[in-house]
Amino acid sequence: MDNLTKRAQPDRSKINMHEAFEVKYWTHALGVSKEQLQRAVDKVGNSAAAVRKELAVTSARDDEARSST
Repeated sequence: MDNLTKRAQPDRSKINMHEAFEVKYWTHALGVSKEQLQRAVDKVGNSAAAVRKELAVTSARDDEARSST
């Protein structure tokens, strides 16, 4: 029988956008808004590594756009 008083350690290799505590963790850990995190997850899936990579690419693209104006 499951013990509902003990929560299992979250899988930090995946991002679960349906759990508020995980969204809060990942937005803080990655330094992004919930909307930015959702867009990245929608684009590349819920793999934390893929989302990190996507956010780095997006950030670099945004930086380049800012410096060219």
